[in-house]
Amino acid sequence: MKKPKIGIFKFASCDGCQLSILNLEDEILDFIELFDISYFREASDSPLKGQFDIAIVEGSISAERQRQDIMDIRERSRRLITIGACATSGGLQALRNLASLSSYKQYVYPSPDFIDALPASTPISEHVFVDYELWGCPINKEAMVETMVSFLIGKRPGIPKYSLCMDCKGKGIPCLLVTNGEPCLGPITKTGCGVLCPSFGKACYGCFGPKEEANIESLLKQFQDMGLTQNECIQLLDKMNTYAYRKVRLEGR
Repeated sequence: MKKPKIGIFKFASCDGCQLSILNLEDEILDFIELFDISYFREASDSPLKGQFDIAIVEGSISAERQRQDIMDIRERSRRLITIGACATSGGLQALRNLASLSSYKQYVYPSPDFIDALPASTPISEHVFVDYELWGCPINKEAMVETMVSFLIGKRPGIPKYSLCMDCKGKGIPCLLVTNGEPCLGPITKTGCGVLCPSFGKACYGCFGPKEEANIESLLKQFQDMGLTQNECIQLLDKMNTYAYRKVRLEGR
């Protein structure tokens, strides 16, 4: 059977999700055996050409040339998968959407007129149709393998969508929200990280985005009862997956 042709692309991001692919270690050999990686600038300098069975996209759209590029990639690809918080919800750089772009440019760059940026940093789905979104900051490499194999055999990826709290309970990790009184996003966040932060006594930052039917307002009320202001509550949500949590709140109203 002819191996599916894959292109791996990057926009505004830190490259962490692409590195998760490279960090597949033993699995990378099986990955190469199953797929023809035709374009992957993180790993080779092969030019972009031809069509792809699957496009894997990291990063948000933050400049006009990126917007044009993602439309070209979509036209070249039978399937398009976004990976990571930046591609699925705008990521950390989407925080700039909450302030003035012109003021940022004035303060950060010595020659702001040279900076070509769109007014907002947005997810890939704001610009083209996305077949599947793989969440995380960065993505879970085992989830990446599950996703790719699922597309290969024509089934929906079996990625868990329940809250992080379920895995905390399963591993016997004390609830930081209840026992320590720490504002933790675990109750409204999808699992996927292996409960990394709670394992070290740190509250969840929401790296894997909101779980299905997340009761965000109820959790924010709990935070306010603990003494946080409304602004502090919103700042907790507006970190890794800014657009995603805001969208869920709007849909729930």
